Amino acid sequence: MRFIFLFIIALGLSVGAMAQNKQILYGFNEVPQALLVNPGGEVSPTQKMHFGIPFLSQLHVNGGSSGVSVYDIFGESSVDINTRIEQKIFEMTERDFFTATQQLEIISFGWRSQKDIYFSGGVYQEFDFISYFPRDLAILAWEGNANYIGYQFDLGQVSATADALMVYHFGANKKIGKKWTVGARAKIYSSLLSARSTNNRGTFVTNLGDAESENIYEHTVQDAEVTVNTSGFSDNLSAGQLVGRAFLGGNLGVGVDLGATYEVNDRITASASVLDVGAIFHTKNVETYRGSGTYTLDGIELIFPPLSTGEVGIPYYDDLEDEIEREIPIDTITSGYTQMRPVKFNAGAQYSFGRFVGGQECDCLNKGGVERMQAVGVQYYSIFRPKGPQMAGTLFYYRRLFDFLSAKATYTVDSYSFSNIGLGVATNFGKFNFYVAADNILRYGNIAKAKSVSLQLGFNIKFDEE
Repeated sequence: MRFIFLFIIALGLSVGAMAQNKQILYGFNEVPQALLVNPGGEVSPTQKMHFGIPFLSQLHVNGGSSGVSVYDIFGESSVDINTRIEQKIFEMTERDFFTATQQLEIISFGWRSQKDIYFSGGVYQEFDFISYFPRDLAILAWEGNANYIGYQFDLGQVSATADALMVYHFGANKKIGKKWTVGARAKIYSSLLSARSTNNRGTFVTNLGDAESENIYEHTVQDAEVTVNTSGFSDNLSAGQLVGRAFLGGNLGVGVDLGATYEVNDRITASASVLDVGAIFHTKNVETYRGSGTYTLDGIELIFPPLSTGEVGIPYYDDLEDEIEREIPIDTITSGYTQMRPVKFNAGAQYSFGRFVGGQECDCLNKGGVERMQAVGVQYYSIFRPKGPQMAGTLFYYRRLFDFLSAKATYTVDSYSFSNIGLGVATNFGKFNFYVAADNILRYGNIAKAKSVSLQLGFNIKFDEE
């Protein structure tokens, strides 16, 4: 029991992050996948077509924690590991979280029509997980309840979601006049697996029994309302079933991305996008588990031993679990439910300066958007999560180093640190396009000290006008 707790709290917390913030890719228009972050981003007027190399056009992984790193627990230190765990438990709050996000693009393509509309589409697989830190329950497990007589441990701190899905999408991007570029993307979601437990409530409290009580202590679950929604799970789940769900055979949903870019003048550009405005409708293989009620447990005479002492204590916790299940039955519901997608918002502004790309000082193609070799700017990102939005701010510097090589450096402030330096590079060798972007590069010498890590890379083929 103790070692399970160590793994979940100390190691598990250190492999999550503010999922899906792609601050390097946003506005990095040399990369075709930038349209997935802003469907209204600028596309070079000379770009006629692109397609991604299947399974290699975009790989995105993101991990971190807002409250603890691997090094905090397992790094070299004269402080005992139990003491370090205890310190972190009490330092963290119920609003600290850990997440993990992964995306793999299966198919990607795009082309420019005769009406100068750039269409793009494809399919990608996504996994997204977030769990908030249940501080009260961690204290109860780590220290026991001997020193917490009368304290109400909050069951509502349990809040987590996990989703694996396929996304089919198709969008259009159009430059309107010389100022505006607008875009929209329609999405169909096919859920593979989903589990979520949010908006829970209730308390657990230990009090001294009265004089007539047979036990020294009374353990009370008060006004409990705990729900777990699942879909896609079954006892005989097979790889074939998951493949079938990937091809639109799962629980389906719809969504939309919207974006726009506005050229204030030949140096200043502003942009914004809103992503995943939609929902998934879970109707197949659905099971919802719900427990509710109030009950005072009078069959357990002892307080619970703390895990920090090394005592296993399994009989006491098993007795507690069995007693709760008897007196607060868990209902299983098979009716469907609707899951809103986590909406993401991006915004940015940049100031361009320096020499013109290719030495060009006029709008020779009469399509607007003369490019300069350098730019600086700011970006904002937010994602809606069960306990409210999570936000990040970014300063960036962009530079076209050569005709075939561009780079973007970022400095991001978020829930994890004030020292997140990122770097992205995009290359074009003939028709071959490659990009790579990484966050927290200052921590790569000892990545265990990083509270968040992000990596993106991909390979595309691009066709430009001769």
